Amino acid sequence: MRSRVIMVLAVMAVLLGGVMLVPAAYARLSAGQAGGAPESVAAPTPVPPPLPTLAAGPVSVGFKGDFFSWALLDRESGKISGSKNMTATSSTESMIKAWIVSDYLRQLGDKEPTAALKKAASLAIRDSDDDATNIVYRAAGGSYAVPAGGQPGPVIKRAISICGLTDTKRGDVSGYEGYWSFTRMSPRDAVRVGDCIADGKAAGPKWTEWVLAEMSKVRGSTAAKDQKARSGGGKWGIVDGLPKSIISQGPVSIKNGWTPLNYDGNWHVNCLAVTEKWSLAVMLRYPQSSGLDYGADVCASVASQLVTPQPGGALKVPQQPTVKKV
Repeated sequence: MRSRVIMVLAVMAVLLGGVMLVPAAYARLSAGQAGGAPESVAAPTPVPPPLPTLAAGPVSVGFKGDFFSWALLDRESGKISGSKNMTATSSTESMIKAWIVSDYLRQLGDKEPTAALKKAASLAIRDSDDDATNIVYRAAGGSYAVPAGGQPGPVIKRAISICGLTDTKRGDVSGYEGYWSFTRMSPRDAVRVGDCIADGKAAGPKWTEWVLAEMSKVRGSTAAKDQKARSGGGKWGIVDGLPKSIISQGPVSIKNGWTPLNYDGNWHVNCLAVTEKWSLAVMLRYPQSSGLDYGADVCASVASQLVTPQPGGALKVPQQPTVKKV
């Protein structure tokens, strides 16, 4: 009898203990797996895309003319990319005026130019004024004399040595060999000139910001009302191909050159623009019958095709990772 009682009590103890253990185990299991919300993982902060800029890429232009070439210099890496013929040359026309002004100012050092010369330097860039340019050109030591041995004049010679130009030569049109506007330059050398102006070698520490500011204040359009015999509106071309997202990053300094020349029946149109990040040049020769707007549009088209990322590109937002239930 006693043994039965003991056995019954033992069985009851085992059963009672099991009942008490199950809720405790379930509670622990629930806390580890099902109790409350799963451990959350913070979503990565979306990384904004890089600011738009110009970068090397394919360019396609349905160009009709004798010469089309372009080059882009990445001012951070120093790498130059461009069309296959970016080392071929064409006449600089008024594009070279930014160098002429810079060359004169650098020679001044810390001195101030006369009020008349400073005004001439400004007009040479802002309004592409030929007479003003000639004043500055002579003050810089330039002349229309033709040096012996096929050498360029001193102003252009300094551009070659200071800016590291490799393709630039004096003009080769008979009777105009000593003219600054007939200087032969490639787009590859043109972007080097832009970089040379922006990095301070061209105009020196005192005058670099002044030159870049003047280049950012170029005025006037391709419209007939803005085009004069000895000066003209030059705010067109590359700058028209840039989105606001690039222009808003800081000044875009430009200097274009454009002349309809009768010796070959072509417009000679050149576009140069430089910012903190890049220097771009486009150089063209095409029939006069196509008009100045044609060249301006080609320059703008090249710039717009080099914009990266392209406007309207989708922003990729990182997705929250999935947490597996174990």
